[in-house]
Amino acid sequence: MDFYGKDFLRILDFSEEELHYMLAAAKKFKELKHTGQSHKVFPNKNIAILFEKTSTRTRCSFEVAGYDLGMGVTYLDPTGSQMGHKESIADTARVLSRIYDGIEYRGFDQKIVDDLAKYSDVPVWNGLTDECHPTQALGDFLTILEHFGKLKGLTLAFVGDTRNNVANSLMAMSAKMGVNFIACGPNHLRPSDEIIDKCQPIAEKNGSTITITSDIAELNGKADVIYTDVWLSLGEPQEKWGERIELLKPYQVNMEMMNKAKESTIFLHCLPSFHDLNTSIARDVNEKFGISEMEVTNEVFESERSLVFEQAENRMHTIKAVVFLTLHKKEAK
Repeated sequence: MDFYGKDFLRILDFSEEELHYMLAAAKKFKELKHTGQSHKVFPNKNIAILFEKTSTRTRCSFEVAGYDLGMGVTYLDPTGSQMGHKESIADTARVLSRIYDGIEYRGFDQKIVDDLAKYSDVPVWNGLTDECHPTQALGDFLTILEHFGKLKGLTLAFVGDTRNNVANSLMAMSAKMGVNFIACGPNHLRPSDEIIDKCQPIAEKNGSTITITSDIAELNGKADVIYTDVWLSLGEPQEKWGERIELLKPYQVNMEMMNKAKESTIFLHCLPSFHDLNTSIARDVNEKFGISEMEVTNEVFESERSLVFEQAENRMHTIKAVVFLTLHKKEAK
């Protein structure tokens, strides 16, 4: 398959075969990394990574992926460029694509990364927007594939605030891969009808189902993967935190929930996680609302069923695959 010059903006832009190909490439790059084999295939290329929203895993994954492939990497934080301030998105894209071979964007509105891709002459990669998080979903599915040895026929349950960007991309990836998807959370925090309507026919075509429910009992004995994300976004006003916590308390991933699942069920989380009081934000929430654990208990997070750190590592390998495939020009036959 030829991905040369393509953008990586959302999971739904790619076919099942293309996504499987990306996962296979990621597995190969992981093997090269773990066996210490050099793969600096792009010594004369450079990429820019634009971060309007900070991140640990996404930044580190793109930087190390770039360095491992032999490229130069320029990191631009919200103060490091004029994009959207003194310079339009279109002009920024046209400038950067004259200097760099690829551009990553992590930020807010999906339209920003779409516009970057529209006006750029080089591949643009979505590191996260309010709508979706495609590199996260790709890394998650590599983790699931490695653990179970297959994807088709498995069931992934996303528990909590099921309308968020990670849940959207996991639903799309599940539909493409023939994985049953359960979104389990409060009714007014359900996925949008738009994403459901896009994914439903794809899931049906691939022999899987999409279930939207507020009933935690739907997970009992069904889920092979239980996945959650933070309840509180730092962009939300603190006066709404108490209401959100009370709404989501019944959907905390705890050992009772895991024990009602299959014995083989694993736990995933995109991180960071509020599972203890070892961060300043968690201590602040504890002081205000009297809880020491939020979306997942420390018992589950630190258990053998938790693969969150394998999952975090796999972000790098899948991102490396995306960067390589979209920058690698195949020789003409």
